[in-house]
Amino acid sequence: MGKTRLEAFSDGVIAIIITIMVLELKVPHGSDFESLLPLLPVFLSYVLSFVYLGIYWNNHHHMLHTVQHVSGGILWANLHLLFWLSLIPFVTGWMGENHFAALPTALYGVVLLMAAVAYWILQNFIIAASGGRESLLAKAVGNDRKGKISPLLYAIAIAAAFWNQWFSDALYVLVAIMWLVPDRRIERIMAE
Repeated sequence: MGKTRLEAFSDGVIAIIITIMVLELKVPHGSDFESLLPLLPVFLSYVLSFVYLGIYWNNHHHMLHTVQHVSGGILWANLHLLFWLSLIPFVTGWMGENHFAALPTALYGVVLLMAAVAYWILQNFIIAASGGRESLLAKAVGNDRKGKISPLLYAIAIAAAFWNQWFSDALYVLVAIMWLVPDRRIERIMAE
């Protein structure tokens, strides 16, 4: 089975997730800057989640370039990833509306952690279907330091949400920044 439908479906779902998030941003009552201040936490949580979704979309796009054959396992692993990503609008809204309170901030981290785990599962299904350790993707990801550090930072951020929300939020931002740095591993392998 080819990868075209998988790519199109995934792109569509991620686009809908982003649309749902932006529709949750409510227009303030008032026309001055002070009327925007109560919306700042909602907007900041939206920006962070938009960046995360952009990172997932970008990395998913690059990862699928290495796929020659889509198996049933890859389809289900991809749906698993999309499930966790589809929860981002809910936890984003809850965290923003409650000004980064402990439980919403922790649950935000749980969703990010589970999305990272789901991405890792999808990556491993693709590697297995593409020739194992000799596959392009396996060569590209190598020891995958960022992929191993991110879940650890998410777990710390989840726990930190109950004693220091700013530290927790800073860890979420740190992981996003870590992944925003252009990662050319797959592009390099594909060019060879």
